[in-house]
Amino acid sequence: MTISYEDFKKLDLRVAKIESVEAILGKTKIVKGIVDLGSEKRSVIIGGAEFYQPEDLVGKTVIVVANLEPKKLAGIESNAMLLAADVNDKPYWLTVDADVPTGTKIK
Repeated sequence: MTISYEDFKKLDLRVAKIESVEAILGKTKIVKGIVDLGSEKRSVIIGGAEFYQPEDLVGKTVIVVANLEPKKLAGIESNAMLLAADVNDKPYWLTVDADVPTGTKIK
C-alpha cells in the first residue's frame, strides 16, 4: 500500500528524549514513559518491556509520532508513539544522534 505525499506530510514526526520509565503493575509487555519534546513533556506507553529494563530506555533520543490520537492503555493515556524496527517481535527503537535537539521535526 502506498500513501500520498500529502498524507505523509500530516505526520508530525519529532525527536524526543525518554526522561523516565516505570513499570505498570500487572503488565509485563508495556511500561509508562515520559518523553521530552522540547516544548512539552508527554506520557507514552512503551511496548517491548519484556526485552528491556526501564533504565535501558532512559536517556535514549528517539523518534516519535507526536500527532497520533491519544489512546488509553492499562488505564494510562499515551500521547505519542515511539517508532521502532520490529525484528522477531522485538522492538529496536529508532534513535538519532544525541546532539539533535528535542522537538526537532523530522521531514
